[in-house]
Amino acid sequence: MPARKQTKAPPVMAEADISIVRIAPETSFKNKAYEALKEAILKMDIYATPEQVMLDERALSERLGVSRTPIREAIAMLEQDGFVKTVPRRGIVVVRRTKTEIVDMIRAWAALESMPARLSTTTARKKDISALRYFFKDFGKDRLPQDHIEEYSKANIAFHQALISLSESPVLVDMTNDILLHVRGYRQLTIGRTDRTATSLPEHMAIIEALEARDTELAEKRARDHTLGLAAYVEAHGQELFT
Repeated sequence: MPARKQTKAPPVMAEADISIVRIAPETSFKNKAYEALKEAILKMDIYATPEQVMLDERALSERLGVSRTPIREAIAMLEQDGFVKTVPRRGIVVVRRTKTEIVDMIRAWAALESMPARLSTTTARKKDISALRYFFKDFGKDRLPQDHIEEYSKANIAFHQALISLSESPVLVDMTNDILLHVRGYRQLTIGRTDRTATSLPEHMAIIEALEARDTELAEKRARDHTLGLAAYVEAHGQELFT
């Protein structure tokens, strides 16, 4: 009889050598404080006035209901991320960008936002695209945005965030969130200018129309050009925005 062919035994897999450190309760508090403070900072309008926005460690500790140790650790993390800066004998300052940096950020936003616009023409549901009109339902010829600046400013920001979310890309959402604080602040500053307000609503509607038509190239171009227009405006008038 021919010899039976022996089958090879599967190789023995070595257990992964992973060094895991037990998470201490303080670490959990630190991370929670970090997330809470980051979210609060991202919602701030730090460019509303020329004055710097200061954070008080003791007040933050009381508001969050934790000791000052995780607050200090969270502040250190935020400082590493570029959101805040500790100034000797003054305290914690929320970092504001220079005009040149802001223009660069807005251009980056234009590049990032144009991709969701492109993707949405092929992947977004019709009802989700149509829902973008909801943000501007209260504005038109009978109710001009320039007469309701604060309300329109909020709708403006919400529209851009919703457009990016249509991409269903967590990476794009996270990348834009990192510069949202600064881009949003300057959007809010410029939206009150008559020459910007007059073009804002028609440009938004034009973007939506291109999305509804599933015109990929046009939607991408309109979204990009709309935000590049903001970059050009800030570059030309940045010094006037606080006057």
